Amino acid sequence: MTDDAEDFDAFYAATAVRVIAHVAAMVGSRSDAEDAVAEAYLRAWDRWPKVRGYANPEAWVRTVAYRHAVSAWRKAVNRLRAHRRDVAGESDTAGLDPDHVAVVEALRRIPADQRRVIVLHHLVGLSVAEISTETGTPPGTITSWLARGRRAMAEQLSDGDVSREYRDVR
Repeated sequence: MTDDAEDFDAFYAATAVRVIAHVAAMVGSRSDAEDAVAEAYLRAWDRWPKVRGYANPEAWVRTVAYRHAVSAWRKAVNRLRAHRRDVAGESDTAGLDPDHVAVVEALRRIPADQRRVIVLHHLVGLSVAEISTETGTPPGTITSWLARGRRAMAEQLSDGDVSREYRDVR
């Protein structure tokens, strides 16, 4: 195995699970996130000599995955609506912690930009400046989206719905 392949394999092993979780929280669907993240890692592999030189290759993959997911939504809006009608009765939350389910549902109900910065700030742990760099959005806009997203989620998450651990997202 070449050094590039070993280096990429180590990068993938260290980051893939985390990136899938972050993108799933941003886009509201684990299966869409898995598809987008797979495509992003393929693109990273195709450009690995360049990507590994970036200050944060994981952020590059996360951004590519998010953009791919958004693009896929735009191209397949009618297909997704039909699919969601077919599976509306199914639940992908069986066996999950009720607090986790409540937070994920609240994230799904806020605008995509707010959801993305909430995930990047609270789940990924990025600062406002880091989110600004990763998304190409001014820091003031990031701060505004964070505040609006927190307020929107707080309205949906009553104290009886979630434990203290998850209420800290507000």
